[in-house]
Amino acid sequence: MAKILLIAGDFVEDYEIMVPFQALQAMGHEVDAVCPEKREGDTIKTAIHDFEGDQTYTEKPGHRFTLNATFSEIDAADYEALVIPGGRSPEYLRLNERVLELVAYFVEHEKPVAAICHAAQLLAAAVSLEGHRVSAYPACAPEVRLAGGDYADIAVDQAVTSGRLVTAPAWPAHPEWLKQFNALLQ
Repeated sequence: MAKILLIAGDFVEDYEIMVPFQALQAMGHEVDAVCPEKREGDTIKTAIHDFEGDQTYTEKPGHRFTLNATFSEIDAADYEALVIPGGRSPEYLRLNERVLELVAYFVEHEKPVAAICHAAQLLAAAVSLEGHRVSAYPACAPEVRLAGGDYADIAVDQAVTSGRLVTAPAWPAHPEWLKQFNALLQ
């Protein structure tokens, strides 16, 4: 089974970190969840995003998520794949040079990358998306296009695989997103 790196930060979307973290472990994979400037055992705050008929999602306080690895101690070469959850954390994580280097490493070495919702902001900041069909929360479509990607406007419960990149618009896509990602890990 694969050793997977998961990068997140405060106000990551609750379901988009909890569900893949636990589901991938249940499938037999090893998942190290890290956050810049935090250590194993530290926690990050999550936010719950709901789709309640408004012009955008609503946001509510989520759970505290306990990290199980230390960001400053990881080496990308030790991992076979990367998961980037959405929420608000990709917005500011894309300002961290080491995070950008890690994301670029996985893409450049053609290792599987699973990105959901606002994670497209981090992808677009780290690498060219040229030649890739990429889904994301619709508000991130401009970033996908500016990074050269073909924005995939798909149903909220669907996912798309493009090369070694698996993307989805939001947490309702977890079954399809995780199924497609797991297929790349085999």
